[in-house]
Amino acid sequence: MRYASCWKLPTLAAASFVLAAATAGAADFPASGKAIQMVVGFAAGGSSDAGARILAGGMEKVLGTKVEVLNKPGASGQIGYTAIAKSKPDGYTIGLASLPGIMVSCMDADRKAVYTKDSFQPVALQVVDAGVIAVPANSPYKTLKDFVDDAKARPKKVTVSTTGLQTGDHFSVLQLQKLADIQVAIVHFDGASTAMTALLGKKIDVYSGNVGDILSQLKSGDIRVLGVMDNEENPFLPGVKTFKAQGYPLLGGSWRGYLVPAGTPAPVVKTLSDAIKGALENNEVKANLDKIGLQVRYMDVAGYSSIWNEYAALVKDLIPLSKQ
Repeated sequence: MRYASCWKLPTLAAASFVLAAATAGAADFPASGKAIQMVVGFAAGGSSDAGARILAGGMEKVLGTKVEVLNKPGASGQIGYTAIAKSKPDGYTIGLASLPGIMVSCMDADRKAVYTKDSFQPVALQVVDAGVIAVPANSPYKTLKDFVDDAKARPKKVTVSTTGLQTGDHFSVLQLQKLADIQVAIVHFDGASTAMTALLGKKIDVYSGNVGDILSQLKSGDIRVLGVMDNEENPFLPGVKTFKAQGYPLLGGSWRGYLVPAGTPAPVVKTLSDAIKGALENNEVKANLDKIGLQVRYMDVAGYSSIWNEYAALVKDLIPLSKQ
């Protein structure tokens, strides 16, 4: 092949120079007065954006530099993920990643993403916003079993919301259908607020979403939560049983962490991961996350990377179902 003549292996001296330059840059990270940009692929005002802004403030105190949130909403986070993947791998662009959403966009060929799973380097997990099933306070469904029994009796008649096609709650509904052997009528909305408005307006029967998006309606007494999709009961939903405790071992919701472009120097990645850990140990940061119902569950680079691999296996089986 003639292409080979266009490429030359770097000399030992050249390779040493590149390594030295990268190491020097990592040692100086972050440079004094140079801001870090935090890309959030969702609109301002939602729980994803709110959690990112709280974390950014905490990271500023740890790193001693500005962490600026930049919203790039659209396509279930894909616009933001594209911006992260195309950014320079120097640590000055870090992005919010919501699992399973980002994995779906990576693995579904129809999404035509310009990135893959390997385009990113996971940095740290911040919070788990567990999935929930909720109904209006006056709904005939008092328990998860009531809902499942009715769905079995009336296939494709019980309406269940999602916050968008191939979002975390969409995949949660698909998992529940498999586990409970039911078929519901899935109704996609553009975000949590529009889905909740439809529930309260009796336009749909059941709401599928995350803990962080339903607390105000729960406190006001407008809704009833039938179950939480986690291995343990949620501190923000006292008395609400897990799906597992009710016979359906379903883990769902939004696992929100942060990533950088692949190729970012390992020392820089560790600095960012440690900064996230330090921020999450700040009492003010923890209190502010508590206020919006986001459960802190820090994982370092290795732990968060393993969660990515688990979701890759899960999403692979559910993507075909999401298109039916």
